[in-house]
Amino acid sequence: MQKRIPGTSIKFTEQARDAAYSVISPVIEATGGLSLSQLSKLTGLETSTIQNWIKRGWVAATVGKKYSDKQVTRILLINMMRGVMKLDDIAFIMTYINGDVEDTSDDIIPDEALYNLLCRIIFKADENNSYSEKQLSVIIDDAVTASAKSIISDADKLKKALMIMLLAYRSAYIKNCMEAKLSALIDTETNN
Repeated sequence: MQKRIPGTSIKFTEQARDAAYSVISPVIEATGGLSLSQLSKLTGLETSTIQNWIKRGWVAATVGKKYSDKQVTRILLINMMRGVMKLDDIAFIMTYINGDVEDTSDDIIPDEALYNLLCRIIFKADENNSYSEKQLSVIIDDAVTASAKSIISDADKLKKALMIMLLAYRSAYIKNCMEAKLSALIDTETNN
């Protein structure tokens, strides 16, 4: 079971199961966007990391000093995969799905819908203890079919990218678990 909404520091709630971004979007709507410090707190990322992603063109530039829904979801998606993927590979996957970050006309699926779709897949895979590629493919196929209204074009291309994104997220989760257990073991052995 998820302890946090993927890509964020927010505790998981049942509301997040079908539309994870719905937990975040009311704050953005109420404030007209998130400040850099609010976004840093939401994601657990350093402000310099977020600014670097914008400079590199992986996230659209801000208008004023507020981060919009599109920017926040893009940052959440990158944050979900960065634990095990090289940032250039993440940028490739995001471009593969949605082309130019500034141009939405080449998108397969809007970033917010992509984030919600990926979160639903993660939650479903966790519920079913699905770990094989075959099981994950079925979950992805079902989720993409159920989200057909959000998909603008090329569902097969999206499915390939979703598999990579899901595996990256799960690998990062497993890596974090391993590091926590190793740290606890080292602490125990050091204190003996």
